[in-house]
Amino acid sequence: MSLVAEDRIRALATVQGRSAPVVTCYLDVDGRRFPRRQDVEGELDRLVRSAGAAIPTAARGDLERIQQHVRAGLERSRLRGLVFFACASEGLWEVVELPVPVRSQLVSGPAPALGQLESAVEEHGSLAVLLADRKHARILVFEMGELVDRSELVGEGDLGRDWDDKGGKERGDHQHHVDDLAQRHFRAAAEATWELFKEREFGCLTLGVPDHELSALEGALHPTLRARLAPSIAVPVSASLEDIRAAAMDVEAAVERSQEAERVRALKDACATGRGAAGLTAVLTALNERRADLLLVSDGYEESGWRCAQCTLLAVVGRSCPVCDQPMDEVPDVVQAAVDAALVQSCRVDVCVGNADLDVLGRVGARLRY
Repeated sequence: MSLVAEDRIRALATVQGRSAPVVTCYLDVDGRRFPRRQDVEGELDRLVRSAGAAIPTAARGDLERIQQHVRAGLERSRLRGLVFFACASEGLWEVVELPVPVRSQLVSGPAPALGQLESAVEEHGSLAVLLADRKHARILVFEMGELVDRSELVGEGDLGRDWDDKGGKERGDHQHHVDDLAQRHFRAAAEATWELFKEREFGCLTLGVPDHELSALEGALHPTLRARLAPSIAVPVSASLEDIRAAAMDVEAAVERSQEAERVRALKDACATGRGAAGLTAVLTALNERRADLLLVSDGYEESGWRCAQCTLLAVVGRSCPVCDQPMDEVPDVVQAAVDAALVQSCRVDVCVGNADLDVLGRVGARLRY
């Protein structure tokens, strides 16, 4: 399963449906909620019925193609979310398979609806897990919940015989020798993790090690890795892959919530100094002026609004464009349109989950370039 890169999202953000709308479909195909093939097909049918007349006639062919793709059957062993972007008139047919869940959604508009995809990539970055005890170590790297790299090390247990041959047992320094071997093992595990980081840079690192060994392993890490440490996990080195993955995803979610909280605090400070915008009207103004550097949006926030067909200005109130005086088109979700506009402008987007401070600010905010 190919993982989604930011440049792929940016490329999709440049697509415009000129003669026909772009159909975007997010489909939850998680086997825990939809165990049978018929359940997945039923979820898509439900979306189509709910959308009804909101999907124009010009997009019906694209919608049928999506339905045919799902009815043909899906390999869901590692698949939890499916995203379609379709517009035959523009030669667009993009299917994105995700190992993380999405919220089922079907929309059509002048451009792909990228908010959920951007959120999935933002929230599920790369995370390394280093599990160790005094004899073994395992290093695993996950991206969007998918295992992308792994390695295993075994401690230098054969050195114990060499220590016996040199008379260590008679000198009575057995524990010192055992501790020394453990330290060498932890240093080797830390070095292997650093070499892996240089090959495949990951966003953060979590450790799974007995509590009394945690400080020793942390101390052996390269300073760059120590700066990326996330909370440790209570998972033994012998744990199953699924147990490791579950613990890693919990850590990843906690890290993302913490980072979101810090970004919202920075946004509040920026608003106090005039370098931030809070609330939908102010944010749309900043995007229209191409001044936004980072867009923060509360997950699930939707509002209707307006877009100028002539100059693409976004607004909460229509019907006449305040810039070019041309008629504006009503859009069912101007928040989604703002996310898409931000991506086109190379503005970073962060969809925040359950952040009450951002909700107080108006559920959307932007840090400004100037």
